[in-house]
Amino acid sequence: MGRRRLTLLSVPCAALAFATPALAAGPVDPLPTPPSPVAPTVTTQQDAKSWAAPQIASVVLAGLMGPDVASFRPDDPLTRAELHDAIVALGKPRQAPLDPSRIVTMRELDAQLVAAAGLLPSARQIRMAVLDAGLQPTEMVGTETVARLLGLRVDHPEGQESLERSPKQPASRAEAAYSLAKLRLLDPSRIDAVRQVVSTFAVPTLTDLQRLVLTRALRFVGYPYVFAGTSEKPQEIWSATAPGHELAVPAGFDCSGLVWRVYKLQPFDAAPSLADVLKGRTTYAMSGEVSKAMRIDPGALEPADVLFFGSRGTQSKPSEVGHSGIYVGNGWFVHSSSAGVTLQPLQGWYADELAWGRRPLAEAGLAT
Repeated sequence: MGRRRLTLLSVPCAALAFATPALAAGPVDPLPTPPSPVAPTVTTQQDAKSWAAPQIASVVLAGLMGPDVASFRPDDPLTRAELHDAIVALGKPRQAPLDPSRIVTMRELDAQLVAAAGLLPSARQIRMAVLDAGLQPTEMVGTETVARLLGLRVDHPEGQESLERSPKQPASRAEAAYSLAKLRLLDPSRIDAVRQVVSTFAVPTLTDLQRLVLTRALRFVGYPYVFAGTSEKPQEIWSATAPGHELAVPAGFDCSGLVWRVYKLQPFDAAPSLADVLKGRTTYAMSGEVSKAMRIDPGALEPADVLFFGSRGTQSKPSEVGHSGIYVGNGWFVHSSSAGVTLQPLQGWYADELAWGRRPLAEAGLAT
């Protein structure tokens, strides 16, 4: 399981059992960090109740959404007309929607904002590379990845998991305000950095089994980070304080929960023995289940390997491992972190603290 640490791009989760150890220092963002939206100091009673109060004030002040903070309706679903008007107010001309009253989903919100940033070609490049590799991608794999590389998604803190929304759920006006406030203040250098890093994305030639694993893993790109989450459906997780020790939370994954979902919870018809490889649920446990001799060196990674990140990089012990993911190839991996499930380049913090990998396909006695 995992906990988040603050960063812009996508933050690793420190693996937990059900305790909360001290958190290590956060990662270094390999892309330039845009300024945070600045909100006016005026606060109303309704504004104070919203988790997105600063961003709501920011977009109202900028004339993107309105009419004012007091009557903003943060919990109401966003309509296509409202999103269209906000993007036009940003100076991004758009054709008026044919069905202006239709509710916008989270995936539609992200796609529209990626287009407004001029990065739809980059999103298409990701999807086409995944498609060409035979991975049967969802339509949103590119736009959801780019939205997270831009820092447009918010991570709701532990204890407020009910605010998380999966890709096909309606976007609230508060979610739109948050993302629009971020987009409005993006520096052109930030957008160019994302464009450049996406240009490096490619999927190598895969074996049939690697393709099976990665097809499943990439299917979850776009889902939110949910502490202790292991499912793309609403779920119940263990809680020390909840009645009956069960807590209902939305669809989503923590870092090891994504790995657990891919390898453990649904056996592959072509490789049923894979479900028996992982034993422990946390990154601590998963990373310590293989001997040093079986650890995969960062320079020898292959697609579908499970990656572990530790506070001392390759010198880390399993007890120092705080994040995990699944290697896609060519320096990219898929993981769940503060921005949710996304594709991510092994740069900055992720390169510095990559400890080792393990190869479930080989552990199961399957040819890779």
